[in-house]
Amino acid sequence: MKLIVGLGNPGAKYKDTRHNVGFEVAARLAKKFGTASPRAKFQGETVEAGVGGHKALLLTPLTFMNASGGSVLEARDFFKIESDNILVVCDDFALPLAKLRLRGKGSSGGQNGLDDILRRLGTNEIPRLRIGVGPLPLGRDAAGFVLGKFTKDEQPEIAYAIDRAAEAVEVWIREGLPTAMSRYNAGEQDTGV
Repeated sequence: MKLIVGLGNPGAKYKDTRHNVGFEVAARLAKKFGTASPRAKFQGETVEAGVGGHKALLLTPLTFMNASGGSVLEARDFFKIESDNILVVCDDFALPLAKLRLRGKGSSGGQNGLDDILRRLGTNEIPRLRIGVGPLPLGRDAAGFVLGKFTKDEQPEIAYAIDRAAEAVEVWIREGLPTAMSRYNAGEQDTGV
């Protein structure tokens, strides 16, 4: 069983914000691979999925970003999922807009949802896929920036990046982290626009 965690904040107020790209990736995957209706479970919404013969659980914690760890911990413990079979998908304002970065471990890089997950699970060896939503404008408050919406000019780029991120998750499930990293971390990415 693979656990894919798409991070974001619940509610209409946060829909389409920079912070909710993880939710968007999970929604794309649920639409393409979901095998059951969404269910309220583990302090979030879950969708069972099948990807190339692999069972996966798509989880969008509804605890608000900064408390995502409790939701992930419940799902991990319920299914007894090893750390290397968990993938967290989140935004990163330190990455240029639409850039994808997959890593197998490391710090949270200041992403509060990822930070809470690493803390609650007691390890930094959790694979993660960061989606660039930056750069953070000079002098701009980071929290206000990530809770803001994309500009009209940025929307086609981020929509393409969300599609690519969903593909990267699919490759991670089917072929593993090294293959997904080599395919989606390579240099500057084509933005598709």
